[in-house]
Amino acid sequence: MLKGEVQVDYMLHPLGDQAVLIEVGETITLDIHEKIKTISSCLNTLQDDWFIEYIPAFTTVTVFYDLMTIQKKDTKNKTPYEYVCDELSFLLSSVGTNEKVESRTVTIPVCYEQELAPDLEFVAKTNQLSSQEVINIHSSGEYTVYMIGFAPGFPYIGGMSNRIAAPRKETPSLRIPAGSVGIAGKQTGVYPLETPGGWQIIGRTPLKLFQPDEDNPSLLKAGDKIKFSQISYKDYCSLGGKQK
Repeated sequence: MLKGEVQVDYMLHPLGDQAVLIEVGETITLDIHEKIKTISSCLNTLQDDWFIEYIPAFTTVTVFYDLMTIQKKDTKNKTPYEYVCDELSFLLSSVGTNEKVESRTVTIPVCYEQELAPDLEFVAKTNQLSSQEVINIHSSGEYTVYMIGFAPGFPYIGGMSNRIAAPRKETPSLRIPAGSVGIAGKQTGVYPLETPGGWQIIGRTPLKLFQPDEDNPSLLKAGDKIKFSQISYKDYCSLGGKQK
């Protein structure tokens, strides 16, 4: 570890018989998120044959390992879980929070017109704002993708102003169109696929967030910085958005 760096504190826990949970904290904060990014960056360098993949979340990183591969090794009477914990501890021993992890900035165009934003008025009334004020606040924020989950490519995006926070729907909708931009509590997110959901929908983007035929099917990843940009319905259609 370089001089001036602060060691990342973590705890290891078993998750089933083929995964280790790296726990960094218990609350969702930018500081914890930066530590998750640092650990993820370190895991990107791991090329051991027992290593399958890792999945970052709000406060944890899950590492999946190949049980059969480890059982063929001379692990000096260690269980596969103990072996992986030792390997991870060695790998992470040199990780410091001052290490710079680059982030992308992705601009997401959003059409907030009423036909594509069925819950915009509800969010406005909930916060005693006009619909345009909600749009202005949402499209001027600085956001961070904390994790991908729920559905393939679905980004949980933090950094939204409390001024436009809104509860989930009491009864989830059976069909939320792909590209729908929603609010749930103090988070915002984008539905990459048509799916049931309970977020309050305030707009829609023409961007395809999940393309299964691509090498990297998810457009976004944890750590990305997000900007929302208001566009007209005409621009939405010209960018390939599904029409009303």
